[in-house]
Amino acid sequence: MGDPLERLGSLASMATESGMKEDLCVEIDPPLTESVATAEDWRRSLGKVVPAVVVLRTTACRAFDTESAGASYATGFIVDKRRGIILTNRHVVKPGPVVAEAMFVNREEIPIYPVYRDPVHDFGFFSYDPSAVQFLSYEEIPLAPEAASVGLEIRVVGNDSGEKVSILAGTLARLDRDAPHYKKDGYNDFNTFYMQAASGTKGGSSGSPVIDWQGRAVALNAGSKSSSASAFFLPLQRVVRAFSFLQKSIDSCTDKPKAVHIPRGTLQMTFVHKGFDEIRRLGLRSETEQVVRHASPTGETGMLVVDSVVPSGPADKHLEPGDVLVRVNGTVLTQFLSLENLLDDGVGQILELEIERGGQPLSVSVSVQDLHSITPDHFLEVSGAVIHPLSYQQARNFRFPCGLAYVADPGYMLFRAGVPRHAIIKKVANEDISGLGDLVSVLSKLSKGARVPLEYMSHTDRHRKKSVLVTIDRHEWYAPPQLYTRNDSSGLWDVKPAIEPAAVAPSIAIMEASGGDGSQNDFGSEAKKQRVDDDSLDGIAANGSLYGSEFKSDDAMATDNTVLRDFEGATALSANASLAERAIEPALVMFEVHVPPSCSLDGVHSQHFFGTGIIIYHSSSMGLAVVDKNTVAISASDVMLSFAAFPVEIPGEVVFLHPVHNYALIAYNPSAMGPASASVIRAAELLPEPALQRGDSVYLVGLSRNLQATSRKSIVTNPCAALNIGSADSPRYRATNMEVIELDTDFGSSFSGALTDEQGRIRAIWGSFSTQVKYSSTSSEDHQFVRGIPVYAISQVLEKIITGGNGPALLINGVKRPMPLVRILEVELYPTLLSKARSFGLSDEWIQILVKKDPVRRQVLRVKGCLAGSKAENLLEQGDMVLAVNKMPVTCFSDIEAACQTLDKGSHNDENLSLTILRQGQEMELVVGTDKRDGNGTTRAINWCGCVVQDPHPAVRALGFLPEEGHGVYVTRWCHGSPAHRYGLYALQWIVEVNGKKTPDLNAFADATKELEHGQFVRIRTVHLNGKPRVLTLKQDLHYWPTWELRFDPESALWRRNILKALK
Repeated sequence: MGDPLERLGSLASMATESGMKEDLCVEIDPPLTESVATAEDWRRSLGKVVPAVVVLRTTACRAFDTESAGASYATGFIVDKRRGIILTNRHVVKPGPVVAEAMFVNREEIPIYPVYRDPVHDFGFFSYDPSAVQFLSYEEIPLAPEAASVGLEIRVVGNDSGEKVSILAGTLARLDRDAPHYKKDGYNDFNTFYMQAASGTKGGSSGSPVIDWQGRAVALNAGSKSSSASAFFLPLQRVVRAFSFLQKSIDSCTDKPKAVHIPRGTLQMTFVHKGFDEIRRLGLRSETEQVVRHASPTGETGMLVVDSVVPSGPADKHLEPGDVLVRVNGTVLTQFLSLENLLDDGVGQILELEIERGGQPLSVSVSVQDLHSITPDHFLEVSGAVIHPLSYQQARNFRFPCGLAYVADPGYMLFRAGVPRHAIIKKVANEDISGLGDLVSVLSKLSKGARVPLEYMSHTDRHRKKSVLVTIDRHEWYAPPQLYTRNDSSGLWDVKPAIEPAAVAPSIAIMEASGGDGSQNDFGSEAKKQRVDDDSLDGIAANGSLYGSEFKSDDAMATDNTVLRDFEGATALSANASLAERAIEPALVMFEVHVPPSCSLDGVHSQHFFGTGIIIYHSSSMGLAVVDKNTVAISASDVMLSFAAFPVEIPGEVVFLHPVHNYALIAYNPSAMGPASASVIRAAELLPEPALQRGDSVYLVGLSRNLQATSRKSIVTNPCAALNIGSADSPRYRATNMEVIELDTDFGSSFSGALTDEQGRIRAIWGSFSTQVKYSSTSSEDHQFVRGIPVYAISQVLEKIITGGNGPALLINGVKRPMPLVRILEVELYPTLLSKARSFGLSDEWIQILVKKDPVRRQVLRVKGCLAGSKAENLLEQGDMVLAVNKMPVTCFSDIEAACQTLDKGSHNDENLSLTILRQGQEMELVVGTDKRDGNGTTRAINWCGCVVQDPHPAVRALGFLPEEGHGVYVTRWCHGSPAHRYGLYALQWIVEVNGKKTPDLNAFADATKELEHGQFVRIRTVHLNGKPRVLTLKQDLHYWPTWELRFDPESALWRRNILKALK
């Protein structure tokens, strides 16, 4: 059963310009400056400015610091034409890896590279090659911070709401507004004033120049408040300083570019500017106020007050919130700009601060720290997670010391363990983690599949540490751990292996089986019946023998026996449990399944599933459990099993996914459970015959989320209810051609298990089915329901696995076992009552034959559709009535299955069925081919430019359509921050051509993409599920998004990751 997976797939605007705080402020502004500009002046000015304003298309390739991965639009403008420098916002340049292009007004597009982003203030610079602009004449926009004044008429020129060029008029109303507060856990500017104007800028206008009538930039647009149509502009004083350093750095380069160093100092504290009236209430002495007013410029209305101090920073233990700053190095200081000048020019020096705390004057000495030293410029990528030193921005937000191991994106491994975004990692494998280096050191000691404890803290619950179990990926879902380091000379982030292959050692804390509830602790409670006594375990023996290959000391054996006795004692308390419950409990197992986002194949709709399964085979060498496919949806999964009869949690492997029926078989290694479990874990007995009838009594038995066995007696109300589940918006497995069992009462839609008789023999699996309820053409919601699945199909496949199937071999617990193949007719059928079928031309003779064949169902099967590409596709039509197969009347799905199985038993290798059908009142004889399918599911996928492609899976083919252009490869998923995201190559479409080369299958697609080089534009022809063709272009990025293949290797039973194309 699946947890809803939130999908964040739309293009996000770079401007986070809504929901800002705006403090009330009552003050008298200076007289408005009278505007002398005419309309002609503005026209001439805008004629020069507009060509220098560019649309920035940025792609944040990884989540980093305050920003998430994604693609978006913003604005920038040329401030140095000769050197090729573009000014924009910090949240546009991004603190992490970014790929960007600038598009000029004449639609020329050029690549740009980040050269500087301020650690605090919302500005940054891109660089470009001026010679790349060939067809446009433009001028740079001069910066004039001194020209800003209250009442100044301004124009904001930029890319507003995705428009090519937008010009918004306004008037500067305030020059001393507090910096806007955007997010509690994201980027916020501080220690500066902002300007405010009545100009309603919107998404995409971030980084726009705020110009006066002379064409000078007086401010930089940063954010807005939509509720009041107010825009917030960043003053340019600190921008001009950084710009000057950048120009000098470029001029000093003789051959190749080098990273610019712009001195920035910090005390790791935040000041706010408060009026004198409020500062008096904080205890400011009147004589101090007189001194400050006398020494400050005319019109000064307040002073700087400490708002927050970052723990372990230079000011920690020296300054406190509420302290009023009076002097710095003996000089009265009341403005942010003056303070920043002292800090930036005094890195490494000592500042003497005179403050007042509650009316008491104090003097403190504080060392100025290099701001860049606490600004992360590297990160670790492991199993999709991005971890880097905690930045000053987030340390200020969360009140943690800078430099701690911060989770910017949990990826797969940490998400699976329950570690959230913004977490601070404190311990791994019982070793303290003080920074990223410690984490890399610990990871280098862990082997694949290791399960170790991880301790973390969260800013939302900062006073308690949380401990979870993290599992190192056993399969190669992701690349090995990599370390990215920012290189401002190239604008890229250099990547290298974080752990040398030779450094990977055996696990220091591998936990093949974890006792207790393990990861079940956070499960919610369900309706359940408490077990009080269980005296049935004494006489139950395991199906397999004890395995003596594992040596244990006497102490270890004694501990195992104690655990077993204690657990048996606990289960002996359930006198109220039914006989069926006590008999089946040793075979009950709880599944927890996680799907890596990197291989969300076959339209799987969640990353996390859970449900109850049944052990159907257990020996010393292999255990098999059955569960529904709404719990184990695809084979590319990590499966954990927790047993009801013994406190152990072990991994499992998907060995068989039935191509039609809603069940999967999971193998586990009994030796991983320890010898003590052998006497309590056993397989259930399957009882496929006789079939359940209406009115039969059964016991519904399963597990609650805390592994408590729960049961109730129910009555079968319909033993042969035909399913009719519609296709989801994103095609995924749906049960078809199945009859299920309905009961009068159950435990709700989230409870799965088994239907047994009084002796605990399995009559059916009580499994979960996924469906999608559509409220409108654009609104739908995932739902699930539970029904009984007859065990006859399960017992047939189980027998073939044990005795040896007729398909390819699969490695299970170190032993190669031939797996079964299933012959199916790839046609979707549905039943129609004979009373309805008569109206469609069914003769009385056939009605009598079908009633005699099945007096209970009184139905005929009709064709709903054929799977695209199947052997029946061009033979059977929608609405055909299937009357007989090989001259034998058929009335239900199992009759079709029996006919297919008969073909396998024959000696003449005939793969065709002879069907008698009724089409538009005419009886016809057709010979239709069948297909053999294995139980592996999809075993291969390719990740190209951040989109995951695979061969069309059955749920897609069931729509009845494949592109005429050689079918193509199907896009099943795309990744945020990838070229696929940037250029709109989304899921639910086929790629049929790459640069004119047809791609009918994955081999052809791999060959076509191997020829593409880094930075090359690629022409893609696609066909959507609705049949609409489209041609788009995409720029390949092999630096951040190499082309790789994920393939299941049956020889090792592991998923292998192979690089197909990457930068050398």
